Amino acid sequence: MNIWVDADACPNVIKEIIFRAAHRVGVCTTLVANHAIRVPPSPHIRAVQVMAGFDVADNHIVQQLEPGDLVITADIPLADEVITKGGHALNPRGEMYSKDTIKQRLQMRDFMETMRSSGVQTGGPAPISQADRQQFANKLDTFLAKNR
Repeated sequence: MNIWVDADACPNVIKEIIFRAAHRVGVCTTLVANHAIRVPPSPHIRAVQVMAGFDVADNHIVQQLEPGDLVITADIPLADEVITKGGHALNPRGEMYSKDTIKQRLQMRDFMETMRSSGVQTGGPAPISQADRQQFANKLDTFLAKNR
């Protein structure tokens, strides 16, 4: 089992939690982004820089993904592809996507995108809170305990 991180938009505080977990349990963790990312020196953590472009990092993750791998992402379409391919997807706020929830989330995302393109101001997500960090850390720990 590997952990893949959609690192372009992953908050630094969440990356720190991921780094600690990867080091603690010795799971291979790869951060994928279209810009250089600094990672701590560890035999378990690496960064991959892909070319800039729409969904290039997402496509790299999906191509490398093996069934059972975990992907950390807030990108709903990427999470859908991960689940379809037999992987697991966890967002940086600690929500584990599933076959039961991903289609509804994808429909809501598409609806909100339609609203924004028609000029409606929808705002963005709230900043990551301490509760979000704790929920993410708990979900990640639970997942790693069950899937190592």
